[in-house]
Amino acid sequence: MNHGSWIYDNGEVIPWEHAAVHPSAHALHYGSSVFEGIRAYERSEGAAIFRLEDHLRRLHDSARLMHMDLSEYPADRLHAACCELVRRNEHGSCYLRPIAFRDGGSLGVDGRRNPVRIIVLGLAWGSYLGDGALERGIDARVSSWRRFPSATMAPMAKIGGQYVNNQLAVAEVHDDGFDEAILLDPWGRLSEGSGENLFLVRDGVLWTPTAASSILAGITRDSVIRIARDLDLEVREADLVRDHLYVADEIFLTGTAAEITPVRSVDRHPVGDGARGPITARLQEEFFRLVRGETADRYGWLTPTAPSATSPSVRRDDSSPEPTSRETVRSLAGAA
Repeated sequence: MNHGSWIYDNGEVIPWEHAAVHPSAHALHYGSSVFEGIRAYERSEGAAIFRLEDHLRRLHDSARLMHMDLSEYPADRLHAACCELVRRNEHGSCYLRPIAFRDGGSLGVDGRRNPVRIIVLGLAWGSYLGDGALERGIDARVSSWRRFPSATMAPMAKIGGQYVNNQLAVAEVHDDGFDEAILLDPWGRLSEGSGENLFLVRDGVLWTPTAASSILAGITRDSVIRIARDLDLEVREADLVRDHLYVADEIFLTGTAAEITPVRSVDRHPVGDGARGPITARLQEEFFRLVRGETADRYGWLTPTAPSATSPSVRRDDSSPEPTSRETVRSLAGAA
């Protein structure tokens, strides 16, 4: 991963190397953070961020579930910060990671009185599951670790501490030579990957687990469902079990980082003929043509990052030397 030169830190744009978090930060001890993963795609008219408003809404929803006050960082302020960061880092296609976390203060478990800090990172990130994964597919394994239920944690939220569950699952399957984990819920139903939602194809119908199976209701998942239905493909959300993996014609994973990644085998059982299937390929084509600006943005999912009259940017005299500390560069997006 090739990170950018700048990050957004509590309302300011600062050099990457100047970012610091104190060891007393509550989030380091208890996982009290919420975050998003967002992609921007290079187009002929400039980079555009995919479903930015939806990601920022989910960030705020996750914060509510964590009793975390983000009132100083409304969606429009973070919207401007994300666009600003893409421009400042001169990225075309890139990955953005907004994260809000409880900073230093009380070391008690209940950190609600601690200050909340928000950072946005920007970096170039290619295929999440490895070079060539989008074309040839990956090998997955069902993990022995189960996805937690909503009575234990909050599956619909992207809370940092919850991802220990995902880390255990993916570490287990990596050690056994597989590319990705598939998790079952506590009742043995299919849930999701360690960082992706799950789709199966059988007899031309797309199947995906329901929200009741402890999934994160992914934004890329929703995008694929809408694209598929517009292609007159039938999509069913249902309770699915492990057996369905072994008789599927096609399987693919969806997520901001993974995009639409085919699965060519599960537990060493080939999926279909062991290669990317035709429906997966068709959905990939439609998705990538849309995000890269090769077809019309008929869903209104793309946010251009080019400056405009309504897009605040960092104010700095271009003749001045490059700033070297957080005091020297302040984003209007953060100071608004």
